Amino acid sequence: MADSHSRVEGAAVDMGEVLRDMTFPVSDLSSLDFHSGGDAAPQGRAQQKDLFAVQKRKSWDKSTEARCDFSYKLRLTRRSNVNFVSIWQKSVYGRTLTDIKADPDMVRFFADSIVPVIREMLGYNLSQGGWCICTSPKRRHKVKNFATLISEEIGRQLDIPFYEDVAFCHTKQRVNAVFELNILPKEPNIIVFDDFVTTGQTLLAMKKLLQGYNKNLIFFSNVNNKL
Repeated sequence: MADSHSRVEGAAVDMGEVLRDMTFPVSDLSSLDFHSGGDAAPQGRAQQKDLFAVQKRKSWDKSTEARCDFSYKLRLTRRSNVNFVSIWQKSVYGRTLTDIKADPDMVRFFADSIVPVIREMLGYNLSQGGWCICTSPKRRHKVKNFATLISEEIGRQLDIPFYEDVAFCHTKQRVNAVFELNILPKEPNIIVFDDFVTTGQTLLAMKKLLQGYNKNLIFFSNVNNKL
């Protein structure tokens, strides 16, 4: 009679017996870190990361923020289907944009620097009347922001009206922004000013808004914020 532990070809194998006869190597896991967030993992098992846990927001690293060294680089740039004139370029070194906007003296400096360019480009047309200046909507500031203060000073130096809050924007997004008209300037020719231009989407939104009212637009910026 055959041994009860012998296996007949084609017969089912008792896996319980097979597993009892097998041995497994044991690894030393003492050097592994099973801690996450200060809590010890269950013994013999690594604690799994909670994929749905709320992540702490990283602080803003200002060391990588855009800068400007104010090297004069007069440029006509086309971006987002808008042509605009700028006099400075984003740079690797120089003052950060946050630092620039926090300095009250920079308002007059920005205006003094761009006004001669506007005068030279528009020439006698400015003295003929029919010109005004406006800027893009406030997004994060309910009071006058940096671009608004510069535009106000530009208007004073050029002796043309400055219209504050020509448009409203109810969202903070810049890409594909849609502006709502608040005040329509009576002048047929409008200087649209923005302190920094990166994607050009803000200027495009102003263009779409005001050209619908048959306004002649020209766009200026101090800083082309893209290398």
